[in-house]
Amino acid sequence: MSGHTGAIMELHFTPDGMNLFTASTDHTLGLWDLPTGQRIKKYKGHTTFVNSVQGARRGPQLMVSGSDDTTIKLWDTRKKQAITTFNSNYQVTAVEFNDTAEQIFSGGIDNDIKVWDIRNHEIIYTLKGHTDTVTGLSLSPDGSYLLSNSMDNSLRIWDVRPYAPQERCVKVFTGHQHNFEKNLLRCAWSKDGARVSAGSADRFLYIWDTTSRRIVYKLPGHNGSVNDVDFHPSEPVVVSGASDKQVYLGEID
Repeated sequence: MSGHTGAIMELHFTPDGMNLFTASTDHTLGLWDLPTGQRIKKYKGHTTFVNSVQGARRGPQLMVSGSDDTTIKLWDTRKKQAITTFNSNYQVTAVEFNDTAEQIFSGGIDNDIKVWDIRNHEIIYTLKGHTDTVTGLSLSPDGSYLLSNSMDNSLRIWDVRPYAPQERCVKVFTGHQHNFEKNLLRCAWSKDGARVSAGSADRFLYIWDTTSRRIVYKLPGHNGSVNDVDFHPSEPVVVSGASDKQVYLGEID
C-alpha cells in the first residue's frame, strides 16, 4: 500500500479490522481500505510531521493525531477537516484515546502526559513522572490503565480510572534502552493485560510481567532499534518492526 511521501510513524487497525489509520512525516494522515489496499482518504491539517495516530475503540469513527506542530487533532473519519484542535505548546509524540473516547491522552517533549476532555476542550489532569520525552502510549485492554514509554528508559503504568488516587503511577518497568537516535519507541499490552512490551534501541524486544515487573522475554533478531511492537489478539505471538527494515514474528508461551 503506497501513497505517503514520508516515513510512516504509526499505524493501527480500525476496530472492525477493515481499515488502517496511518500517520506520516508528509504532514498527512491516511485511511486505507484493507480488502483493496487503496487509500480511501487523506487528512490534511497538520503543518509538519505527524508523529502519532490512534482510533477510538467504539462509538463514532474517531481518530486522534499528534504532531511536531504542537497540536493534537481530533478527526471524524468521514470528514476531511479536523473537528477539534488542542494546542499542547510542545511537540506531541504520542496520542491515545481512553476507553469511551471522551478523553485523549497525549505525550510530548515536555515529559508530561496530558489528559484532555474532548467536550470541554480542557486538560483534566496531568500525569507527571517521566523525566524525558514520552515516545509511546497504549491503553490497557480493560481501559483502566495507561502504559507509557519514555526516553528516560522507563515504561510506566498509570491508573486512569475516574476516581483513582492522587498518585496515579502504579508501576515502573526498566531494562529497555533509548539512544541518540531518539526514535519514537512504542509500547503495547497483551490482550489479557498480563504482559507489556516495548521496543528498544539495543535491538531487543522486551516483554515484562505486569504483576511482578520482571522481564520475562528479551527477544533477539533485529539488527537495529526495535521501534514498534504488538501482541496477536489470540495466539502467543508478538510482532515487531525495527530500523533494520524488518518485521519479526516471535513466539512466546
